[in-house]
Amino acid sequence: MKRHVRRVRVLSLVVLAMAVLTVPVWALDTGKININTASESELTQLTGVGPKTAASIITYREEISPFQTIEDLMKVKGIGEKTFEKIKDRITVGEIGKGMAPVSKKKG
Repeated sequence: MKRHVRRVRVLSLVVLAMAVLTVPVWALDTGKININTASESELTQLTGVGPKTAASIITYREEISPFQTIEDLMKVKGIGEKTFEKIKDRITVGEIGKGMAPVSKKKG
């Protein structure tokens, strides 16, 4: 009986360890996706954001400016109010300036 209890405990620990180790990296921090640092793959996890829109988000933050607020995301083509409302609770801009160089805006 003691062997059975020990096996159950070990198995429980293994299952728990596997669950913890398979959590996506973005979920470990705040549970939100940082739109200033997320990869295309991470961005496409958001409702209504496909590969094309994810690429537009990345292009915007690299060529125009990092997002100062989550609402700035609506400046990206493909992100309207409806999409923003669906994802606003799942996104963050993180700490602006921490590990990010300012990007000057393109002129004409």
